[in-house]
Amino acid sequence: MKNLWLDIGNTRLKYWITEQRQVVEHAAELHLQSPADLLLGLIQHFKIQNLQNVGISSVLDSENNERIGLILGQLNIPVVFAQVHAEYAGLHCGYEVPQQLGIDRWLQVLAVAQPEQDFCVIGCGTALTIDLVQGFQHLGGYILPNLYLQRDALIQNTKGIKIPDCAFDDLSPGHNTIDAVHHGILLGLLSSIEKIMQQSPKQLVLTGGDAPLFAKFLQAYQPRVEPDLLLQGLKQYIRHYRLLRDQITSVTP
Repeated sequence: MKNLWLDIGNTRLKYWITEQRQVVEHAAELHLQSPADLLLGLIQHFKIQNLQNVGISSVLDSENNERIGLILGQLNIPVVFAQVHAEYAGLHCGYEVPQQLGIDRWLQVLAVAQPEQDFCVIGCGTALTIDLVQGFQHLGGYILPNLYLQRDALIQNTKGIKIPDCAFDDLSPGHNTIDAVHHGILLGLLSSIEKIMQQSPKQLVLTGGDAPLFAKFLQAYQPRVEPDLLLQGLKQYIRHYRLLRDQITSVTP
C-alpha cells in the first residue's frame, strides 16, 4: 500500500510517498506563495502511483487548503488534513486556544511524546520553534526568528553596513562586522536553547534544515536529530484518525 504525505509550509512544499513503512520517494520545492499551482504540476505524477491515502500538514489558511483539497480530490482517495486538538491520541495541548498552535509543531510533539519522559523539541526552519512536553502534556513553547531572519532584519535596519551571506559556523568573537553579526546571531539562539535545557532535565530533539548545525554546538545535551519528525507525527496522527473512524463505524447502526 502506497500513501502520500504532504507538508505545506509558508515557503516550501514537501512530499513523501511511502510503501510498507519505507519512504520510496521524497521531494521538497519552494512554492512561491502558490502551493496549489505547484501541486497542480505534481498531480499527474501522483495519479500513476497507485496511492491509497493522503495525509496533510498545512499551515495555510482555509481558502488555500480548500483549493488544495479540490486538487487532491482528483486522486479519488481519502484525503485528511491534520488539525491541532485540545487532546488527541492522549496528547494534551498546552495552548489556551489549541488552534493557534502551528500544526507542524503539534505533529512534531505528537511524534516524540512518551509516558514519563520530558522532551524539548526544536524546529530549525523558517522560524526557530521550541516546544516542551512532559509525558503527554504539551507545556507550550517559544518562537524566535531564525538565523537568516535575524540577519535580514539587521541588514534592513542598519544604514551603511553591508552584511553579505556567510556561514553560521563559529562562536568566537568576530574580528570584522560580517563575522560579528553571524557569530552573534548564532550565539544568541544557542544561548536561548541552553537556558531552557538548564531549567530541568529533558531530551533534546532537533528537526528541520538547520538541525545538524545546532546539534554541532549542543553536543553537551546529546541532541537527537530527526530529519523527518513531522512525517513521523503525521503518520501517527492518521493512524489515530483511522482508529477513531473505525470505532465510530463499528457502533453506527
